Amino acid sequence: MTTANQMIAECDKYVMNTYGRFPICFDRGEGVWLYTVDGRKILDMSAGIAVSSLGHANPALLAAIQEQAAKLIHVSNLYYTKPFIELAKLLVENTHFAKAFFCNSGGEANEAAIKLARKYGKSHGGEDKYKILTMKNSFHGRTLATVTATGQTKYQHGFEPVMPGFDYVEFNNIDDLNAKMDKNVCAVMLEVVQGEGGIKPVTPEFFAAARKACDDNDALLIVDEVQTGIGRTGKLFAYQHYDVEPDVISMAKGIAGGLPMGGILATSKCCDTFQPGDHASTFGGNPVAAAAACVVIKTLLSDGFLKNVTDTSNYFADSVRALQKKYPVIKDVRGMGWLRGIELTIENRDVINKLIDAGVVTCPSGKNVIRFIPPLIITKDEVDFALEKLENVLK
Repeated sequence: MTTANQMIAECDKYVMNTYGRFPICFDRGEGVWLYTVDGRKILDMSAGIAVSSLGHANPALLAAIQEQAAKLIHVSNLYYTKPFIELAKLLVENTHFAKAFFCNSGGEANEAAIKLARKYGKSHGGEDKYKILTMKNSFHGRTLATVTATGQTKYQHGFEPVMPGFDYVEFNNIDDLNAKMDKNVCAVMLEVVQGEGGIKPVTPEFFAAARKACDDNDALLIVDEVQTGIGRTGKLFAYQHYDVEPDVISMAKGIAGGLPMGGILATSKCCDTFQPGDHASTFGGNPVAAAAACVVIKTLLSDGFLKNVTDTSNYFADSVRALQKKYPVIKDVRGMGWLRGIELTIENRDVINKLIDAGVVTCPSGKNVIRFIPPLIITKDEVDFALEKLENVLK
């Protein structure tokens, strides 16, 4: 039997060092629980960074994957298959969008949104209408375009020169937005809740101002829903908490319950900007991933599911605020639904390691915030387990 230490040693030997991994090796999962190679049972409050939306080994999800894999794993997007069409229909009919495009990840989804905006701008405002405004402390991906869109220079360092045509706005600062908006802007891009930026929600006033600025300048409003979407905040998409309708959203992470999938949704204003040959993805809309995604979306839309997301996440947030009164190391509690961040007065890594030792796995956001983003099926009893372990660590 391979031990955890052997796995770590072989990973260090054969895998590029692109992650600051925590010293824990998982073997399997069931529901909201993960099991390590040495037999420990750990509560998953990370969900693969907001990916495992229906938890681990979900029977309906497994059945859909197995059934589709036995029929057809892959065929070119030059042809039609039922699962990706069904998925597009589900998403369009439950939002205000008109059409979908599918790819494999959040970075790819944001890349598609950027390309769509650039082409839309040039088509409607000429060759100079290509500038995109994004937010400081945002995160949009690791490709050269999306790392440029990311408003944090630490992710860009070493990869310069970054892509031209981007400018950065102070998040939730309407004056800064309006000062940087002009006729050459083709899009404003933002997250409803900044994930890597510390779990900071957009204000209703700023969101509305971004919509108005785009309308006044014939620009697209792009919302990055890679982490906030697919039921994570208690709505199908987080923008639905606000009285604002974006032109484009990107999505990924939880959409296929753990299989690689991403995509964008676009309104009738811009969805036909792409024509054959403008953009593509070999594996986008893959039949197996799309079949899994159909199960995820149908489950989210079933009676009471999203209400349970709201109820359990609010219970968690209220309970942590009660702990804040006892433990001043908790500086703030932020977020929406099951995208919650606890900001500490100390660095987070030692606390995260102690939580792992106590039987709870979470993930960081920056140096001082701990993210709690469990599978959306989590129950109140399982939340209580996490709260008990958190308090024990804080003591």
